[in-house]
Amino acid sequence: MALIVLWDIDHTLIDNAGVSKEIYAAAFETVAGCPAARPAVTEGRTDRLIMREMFQRNGLHEPAWAEVEAALARSGEERSGELRKRGSALLGARDALKSASAQAGWVSSVLTGNVAANARVKLSAFDLDSLVDLSVGAYGADALERPHLVDVARRRIQRDRGLAEGTPTVLVGDTPRDVEAARASSAHIIAVASGVDSPSALAAAGASVVLPDLSDTDRVLGLLKGIERG
Repeated sequence: MALIVLWDIDHTLIDNAGVSKEIYAAAFETVAGCPAARPAVTEGRTDRLIMREMFQRNGLHEPAWAEVEAALARSGEERSGELRKRGSALLGARDALKSASAQAGWVSSVLTGNVAANARVKLSAFDLDSLVDLSVGAYGADALERPHLVDVARRRIQRDRGLAEGTPTVLVGDTPRDVEAARASSAHIIAVASGVDSPSALAAAGASVVLPDLSDTDRVLGLLKGIERG
């Protein structure tokens, strides 16, 4: 028996308390040389797409991605202290990650729109980074659209952890884009209404399981084990 569990980060595992928007604004200003007149729109997008649209909405040519990614990573690291001060791990996140990481044959990692450096900053701010295998996650630099990240993670896990092709995969996330990514890639989805999207919005996007949050560890683990069993 085996299972791939891919956790979203913002509003699923942590509350970033607005620091994410500040990271985008600072990275934009670093690259563009001026503040953004129109702020970032996130809503479950990848960092590549967020920054591309941010430059477009501000009437600027999109710079080389390597420059943008470096600015995002620098801005994230500079705000790690602010994140620790203002943000928090969400209810149940730590116990859910611990439970998943303790299961034999499971690979528990992340699928996030954040670039890898900022994913690590956000998780390490609340001592969650050691509870997931970040080396095989999928990140906002890996693809423009979120559904493509699922196959990125699958390939990395199959290559580096030896899991067979066809191992069940489940996404845990808080936005309709997480739901759509799972459905588009034949993955399972456990949606949590711990972000801005309501349970009804998540259900309308196609989630058959919607939890209020991750606080019921036994239920979360039971759902994951059910997916493992098929």
